[in-house]
Amino acid sequence: MDQAPIQTPYDRLGGAEGVRRLVETFYDLVETAPEGAPLVALHNLGNGIPHSRHAQFLFLSGFLGGPQLYAEQFHHSNVRKMHEHLQIGPVESQSWLICMDMALTKTIEDKALHRQLMQTFTRVATALLTPATAPGT
Repeated sequence: MDQAPIQTPYDRLGGAEGVRRLVETFYDLVETAPEGAPLVALHNLGNGIPHSRHAQFLFLSGFLGGPQLYAEQFHHSNVRKMHEHLQIGPVESQSWLICMDMALTKTIEDKALHRQLMQTFTRVATALLTPATAPGT
């Protein structure tokens, strides 16, 4: 009996087109929704939002099980290394998660995938908190 191939989150999002739609929707929200204001300020300390739109597409492609585009271009896909130049506190972390939750709501109908991705993104966002800003420090 043949089994259907296991679909990655990348596949379930619709491949490159789905990931691109998610990233564009996310950054559109970051730039326009009040919840995104802390991220605009954070991105302005780094390489800016246009760079981040591109880098996040590359990163999420591989992170979600598709082509390892970020690693091919930057020779790593270490999310901590990508953000080491920034101070990420609870406000910025929650801003990112709120905007991503809104972007997922706008771009996918698969509630199970939405829930799975938010659980994963929440773990990553928590891990990226700058130690001096993490709760309990």
